[in-house]
Amino acid sequence: MPRPRRPAGGPSPRRAARRTARRARPAPVTVGVLRLPGNRDLPLPEKATPGSSGVDLRACIGPPVRLAPGGRRLIPTGFAFAIPAGYEGQVRPRSGLAIRQGLTMLNTPGTIDSDYRGEVSVLAINLGEKAITLRRGDRIAQLVIAPVAAVRWRAARTLSGTRRGAGGFGHTGTR
Repeated sequence: MPRPRRPAGGPSPRRAARRTARRARPAPVTVGVLRLPGNRDLPLPEKATPGSSGVDLRACIGPPVRLAPGGRRLIPTGFAFAIPAGYEGQVRPRSGLAIRQGLTMLNTPGTIDSDYRGEVSVLAINLGEKAITLRRGDRIAQLVIAPVAAVRWRAARTLSGTRRGAGGFGHTGTR
């Protein structure tokens, strides 16, 4: 099969495809990060892999924290963020901790509003069968920065109909 020819003076098809892919990526969002007192040793939040959606949040605690089964605790991260207007931070559990140890978060995802400037903490709960010990620097949650839609509410007397209607909470069954 012959290679596609490029127009005289134009970019190669491969180069044009890469350029289009780069343009399709959203522009990076700048988020201010404040390292709080007592947190000189923990790294800035960072992605575990280039394809990760969020950055890891670590436990910024002194002595280890033991969570008995069913136990919950507010775990500080040692950081505060300046999330730009039009965005939110979503604090989410880490799937590996959930499946292996039963560690997850209440109020999931936790929302960090763009005007909040306090320390971000994780409301951890142990849903496992054994006690869990959290140590300083453990990666306990992830933070995803996401756009927030601007909404204009309009009072209505009725709503448009849908096939689903008002059915919810498992009304479609499991099969």
